[in-house]
Amino acid sequence: MEDALLEINNISVVYADVIQVLKGVSLQVPNRRIVSLLGSNGAGKTTTLKAVSGLLKPENGRVTDGAILYEGHPLENRSPEQITRLGIIQVLEGRQPFKYLTIEENLRVGTATRWGKPYRKDLELVYHYFPVLWERRKALAGYCSGGELQMLVMGRALMAHPKLLLLDEPSLGLAPLVVEEIFRIIARINGEQQTTIILVEQNARIALEIAHYGYVMENGKIVMEGTSETLKDNPDVKEFYLGGGAGGPGAYQQPKSYRRRKRWL
Repeated sequence: MEDALLEINNISVVYADVIQVLKGVSLQVPNRRIVSLLGSNGAGKTTTLKAVSGLLKPENGRVTDGAILYEGHPLENRSPEQITRLGIIQVLEGRQPFKYLTIEENLRVGTATRWGKPYRKDLELVYHYFPVLWERRKALAGYCSGGELQMLVMGRALMAHPKLLLLDEPSLGLAPLVVEEIFRIIARINGEQQTTIILVEQNARIALEIAHYGYVMENGKIVMEGTSETLKDNPDVKEFYLGGGAGGPGAYQQPKSYRRRKRWL
């Protein structure tokens, strides 16, 4: 894959020196593109993001084998602070705001890696993408809805001027209309700001609508990859991730719906 901003080469990740979560994972993220990581719970998607962002360290995890290259330079096992200053920003699953700060104060936290630099234009950009945050900018973050919180944490990440944005399950627990709106904004941020994005998402259908390329993870390994169109047309992806089993939508209720085993297991 040409012009890769990030390359993950055959990495293994171990927690507490005994629990192996990733087993020889390799993938590439081209500059200015959206790459989706698909898979079920426990597949290793979030661990892959944390290996890139440095957030394995606080959880007693580390990359034991392989290499992570960002703009050609080794990244594995560096501190989160160092990695953040390189322009790699992760939006964690769970949408944790500073509850007793206002929405605007939460957004300003995103400038912490850019000491002394003006932030007004950054706020204007965030409010451009998320008008609801402008309307509620003086409200305490603890009173936000789930959709508003997702917009808030994404806006806070934009305040840090990310070159590589890592999004972990942005659709989790949100109503379908809110999910559609957030994914439209993700696509706009990529297109208009040229921000490279890795998108971890269980909702494979909507992830593949905006991603340029995708990887499927199972049991700590990459088991399939391809362009979004290729993955959407793949019969295994349709059956196991898109809900399009042998009998079509709703056929999961029928015992004979899943005719194939996952060939990679």
